[in-house]
Amino acid sequence: MRKLIPAFCYFIFCTQFLFAQTKDLYAKMDLAADKIESKTIAWRRDFHEHPELGNHETRTAKIIADHLRSLGMEVKEGVGKTGVVGILKGGKPGPVIALRSDMDGLPVTERVNVPFASKAKSTYNGQEVGVMHACGHDTHMAILMSVAEVLTSVKKDLKGTVKFIFQPAEEGAPVGEEGGAELMIKEGVLENPKVDVIFGLHINSQTEVGKITYRPGGIMAGVNDMKIIIKGKSAHGAYPWSSVDPIVVAAQVINNLQTVISRNLNITENPGVVTIGSIHGGNRSNIIPEQVEMLGTLRSFTLDDEKLIIDRVKQIVTKTAEASGATAEVIIPYSSHYPVTYNNPELVAKMIPTFQSVAGKDNVMLKAPVAGAEDFSFFEQKVPGIFFFLGGMPKGEDPLKAPSHHTPDFYVDESGLKLGVKAFCHLVVDYSNL
Repeated sequence: MRKLIPAFCYFIFCTQFLFAQTKDLYAKMDLAADKIESKTIAWRRDFHEHPELGNHETRTAKIIADHLRSLGMEVKEGVGKTGVVGILKGGKPGPVIALRSDMDGLPVTERVNVPFASKAKSTYNGQEVGVMHACGHDTHMAILMSVAEVLTSVKKDLKGTVKFIFQPAEEGAPVGEEGGAELMIKEGVLENPKVDVIFGLHINSQTEVGKITYRPGGIMAGVNDMKIIIKGKSAHGAYPWSSVDPIVVAAQVINNLQTVISRNLNITENPGVVTIGSIHGGNRSNIIPEQVEMLGTLRSFTLDDEKLIIDRVKQIVTKTAEASGATAEVIIPYSSHYPVTYNNPELVAKMIPTFQSVAGKDNVMLKAPVAGAEDFSFFEQKVPGIFFFLGGMPKGEDPLKAPSHHTPDFYVDESGLKLGVKAFCHLVVDYSNL
């Protein structure tokens, strides 16, 4: 027993020493984040004023790469078209932790009255469009560039390696091109060194600044787009009895598809979406066409629900057409598929105290599932990860009235960016100490 007492005392001493060291590291990082805040905002405003569409983020990539090199990092450019990867090696052995930011803007013309509003234009699907950071990717880049500077300033005290991933084309690559997280993974972004864990954040214009929201498991939907082709028999509009009218069949299909969510999905466990967003058939008022084409989107939060929704959609479409004497072809996915953005539950449980310590316990909240999609999901298919949301709405505003993402009036309160910087830095330190 006497022999155990010195060992126990030594253990207590080491624990207290490590805690003191970590506390000191927190203080250094938080002070650095405070000092760099004006630079964070300046980077954000520059990116906001000069947005670039997916796979065309050349100016953006150069600014990022130049900054990472100025910090002494090993930098790789042109990963996944225009992506940038920086590698920071800490002074102590430990895990490889990846942090990710997206880079691309959207084909949206800005209406926000700020001095740094975007006036950029580009070509999208053959049309001239305005370009805007209408989803906050400008804030994500500014936050991660600041994190890179803060962590570099304390790198001798860091355990392991931090891999900074600046990813293009999160909103989707141009038609006919590859892009985004999937292409970066294909080109080895999670290797050399091999990533152990990945963290990502997204600003939210309808969550108050100072708050962090999270969810274990499926936080953002998996997405399949679909194309439905219904073939009937054409006839003169005056003689519908001579036709097999694909327009009538299409109407029945749309109505019947509403039962997938309302009658087949267990919505007490997870939500889902079946939406038809486009329908086209015919070109004259008095001609019943031979064919109708529809485009739609399917969204779910588990693999089982995804399979159920796809199977039922195919069954409903083909059987509804068959019952009317028509035929139907269902293509799922048609052009794109994003997996569920799935936060590893065990990892989330371990890192919740980090969110609470950096934002305050009352400012960290469980988030409802988001029906939007994120290609961060491809990273989380390969390594455990957490994708969380950072408040960007001015204090006191009504979330129901705040402009939403992907709209011309999208707005972010920049006072919330510093919390994103601190959250990333604390996640790195705390995970490396697990």
